[in-house]
Parts: sequence; C-alpha cells; structure tokens
Amino acid sequence: MARYIGPKTKIARKFGEPIYGADKYFEKKKYPPGQHGNSRRRSKKSEYAIQLDAKQKAKYIYGVKEKQFNNLFKKASRRKGVTGEILLQLIEARLDNVVYRLGIAPTRAAARQLVSHRHITVNGDVVNIPSYSVRPGDIVGIREKSKSLMVITDALSSRSNAYAWLEWDDSLKSGKFLNYPQRDEIPENIEERLIIELYSK
Repeated sequence: MARYIGPKTKIARKFGEPIYGADKYFEKKKYPPGQHGNSRRRSKKSEYAIQLDAKQKAKYIYGVKEKQFNNLFKKASRRKGVTGEILLQLIEARLDNVVYRLGIAPTRAAARQLVSHRHITVNGDVVNIPSYSVRPGDIVGIREKSKSLMVITDALSSRSNAYAWLEWDDSLKSGKFLNYPQRDEIPENIEERLIIELYSK
C-alpha cells in the first residue's frame, strides 16, 4: 500500500476515531463512509478482517508503507521481549515520528516533508530519510538555516506535549531521544496484539 494522501476524514470514519487528530467533519459523521455507512445492519467482521484493520490503522497513523511495516515486524520479531511492543517502539523511533513528537512539525506528514527537504539533523549531520531509525542518545535538531521556517516556528510556539522518552532543549532547538518508550507511554490506540496475530498466520 502506497502512502495515503487522500481525504483524512474518510479514513477516520473507517476506523471510528479521529486518528489524524481533531477533526470537525468526523464529529459530524461518526459512522463508516459509503452509501450504507449509517446503516445499523452491518455484517460481522471476520477475525482476519479485524486483524487486517488493526494493521492498516497503524500504517495510516504513522504513514508507514507496507514493505516498511513488514520489515519492522521482522526486526521486532528477532528481538527479545514482547514483539508487539517492540514493533511500536521501532515505529516510534523513526526520524519523522520523533520530529513530530518533539513538536518541530504539526503532523507526521509535515515532519516527513521537513526531513525529506533536509531541514533536520541527527547528531549534527543532515538526514533526509524519514524512516531513519533514531537510537537512544541521538540528538535530533533543526538545521541552522531552517530554524526561521514558518512551519517550524509555528509548530514550536504551540508545542505542549512532553513525552518521557524525549528531552527538549528550547535554547538549542533540539531534542534528545532518551530511550525507547514503554507501551503505556505511547498514546496511540493501536491493538498490536492483533497485528502480531495477523503476521503469525
């Protein structure tokens, strides 16, 4: 599946929650899209369909392609620990997601664009790969000539979320990736158990 760039409200309605953030259009239509979306008589989903929905939801939230997601699962399954939790930790450690979590960008899509356009540095070096894996101790910053970009200044002026696994230095406009987050620290409503069950078939 290629990265989704269509109507976000449609996807939010599909999963029954505003997965892309506050959405006034979703609030008006909290039922699945389509001709029969508001019908109460809906067929019961199969176990496979429920598991597939869980995976698709995670991919839409983080903007990860199918091949990337599959590679992350393989990497998670080789590590010791709970595979589902490790999978989410690896996704959270993607550079585009870290940029978003630090508040440098208002959305993950905007964060991907900033990384791709060479506005972001890791340990002082420019990195333009959104899927780059940030490691504990890495410093994620903004390229000096990019610190005055409106999209960045606007995002930083309204940043409010603080995450235990990230440390922000406002004077340097950079953040440190302290460690991989614990499952209960990740706010996204994702049922990783269903994803693992799908891949285990």
